Amino acid sequence: MSIPLTSELKKEGRLTALRDALDSGTLRQAHRMVNSLHPAEIAALLESLPPRQREVVWEFVDPELEGSVLVELSDGVRQSLIEGMETEELVAAAEGMEVDDLADLVGDLPETVTLQLLRSMDQQDRERLRTVLAWPEDSAGGLMNTDTVSVRADVTLEVVLRYLRMRGELPPRTDSLFVVDRTDRYLGTITLTQIITGDPERTVGETLDTEAPRIEPQTPAQEVSQLFQDRDLVSAAVVGSDGKLLGRITIDDVVDVIREEAEHSVFSMAGLRDEEDLFAGIIPSTRRRLLWLGINLVTAFLAAAVVRTFEGTIEKVAALAALMPIVASMGGIAGTQTVTLIVRGLALGQVQWSNARWLLFKEIAVGGLNGAIWAVVVGAVAVLWFDTWRIAAIIAASMLINLLAAATVGVLVPLALRRLQIDPALSAGVILTTFTDCIGFATLLGLAALFLV
Repeated sequence: MSIPLTSELKKEGRLTALRDALDSGTLRQAHRMVNSLHPAEIAALLESLPPRQREVVWEFVDPELEGSVLVELSDGVRQSLIEGMETEELVAAAEGMEVDDLADLVGDLPETVTLQLLRSMDQQDRERLRTVLAWPEDSAGGLMNTDTVSVRADVTLEVVLRYLRMRGELPPRTDSLFVVDRTDRYLGTITLTQIITGDPERTVGETLDTEAPRIEPQTPAQEVSQLFQDRDLVSAAVVGSDGKLLGRITIDDVVDVIREEAEHSVFSMAGLRDEEDLFAGIIPSTRRRLLWLGINLVTAFLAAAVVRTFEGTIEKVAALAALMPIVASMGGIAGTQTVTLIVRGLALGQVQWSNARWLLFKEIAVGGLNGAIWAVVVGAVAVLWFDTWRIAAIIAASMLINLLAAATVGVLVPLALRRLQIDPALSAGVILTTFTDCIGFATLLGLAALFLV
């Protein structure tokens, strides 16, 4: 019985086969391999290659696929490829793209290319693009596609079916039609299933869903993705303040938002820019990471200053030097667990100031219970190591206090940063580490100074 390969293994196999073809000089085979893939798969392959091989493989991509591949690439990789393309090539790649995809690409194109592209478009497509570009990229208006199919409420299902047959083709991912009045004011939706299986003599108005979600164009993309997750939507209407239908958002755009949010959280925790190019040059990568490392160095100096205050205590009780990393490490890990939960809850809209007190007491209780359990374990090990219960009691008390502090900081800091309009994923980790290191060292060395020296 054969076991199906996972997508990761398949991707690794394609990369290996492609590299083998490049190394062996069989460029025709490599060309066929590249263009047999979906544009998203080509983008994934390009992002998995060093810059020199990436440029070679990009030359293999058929011109009619270039636009679709560019949209799927991360910002850094896309920009590097665009810089090496001629104006005519860029215009040709952008022609024929869906409006929402084109809106994502236009921001990275040189101004001369953008102007030439706008001149090559017909008036209707130009207006559609301007409508999408009028809204921020991370809003419902920036996500929407203006290519919609709408019908009137007073026509019968039989008339709608005849219209669809005559139209011949629907926009991708169309699961329902939007119902509007004579002034294009949005009334609701009717699903394709209802149109096909319903009584042909019934009117659209008798069948439409007036409770279908309507999204305002200024709605943040994060809220849009949450709505799609909660309601299991495939598409939804974007409706202006005047009630008129502006466009629609489809699930493929929402999946991109969800992926970008996940990447943002992961990269921000490490102080990296969103969609960091894994194969970026040494100098650009160094420059991007330099500032964050400097910030962390400042926080490390703060912890070192606390330790230096108790330099005399450490000299007299050398055992403390071996125990200090344990207290700091346990506090940092416990705090990171709490921060991760709170940041995720904030992102999902589950955590607000109204339930923060309950969460704070809960995390303090968890931190206290964990602290007590591991304090006993560490205290027992300290007795075995140093043959004195006084050091064991001090390390146990320090760990308990630091875990309680870590739980408190882990809840309050992300909430405070959100209130100050600062991304908790970006800053909470550094602040947490500073607090737990300083509190852990100060508690351990302070108690030692009181009871051992």
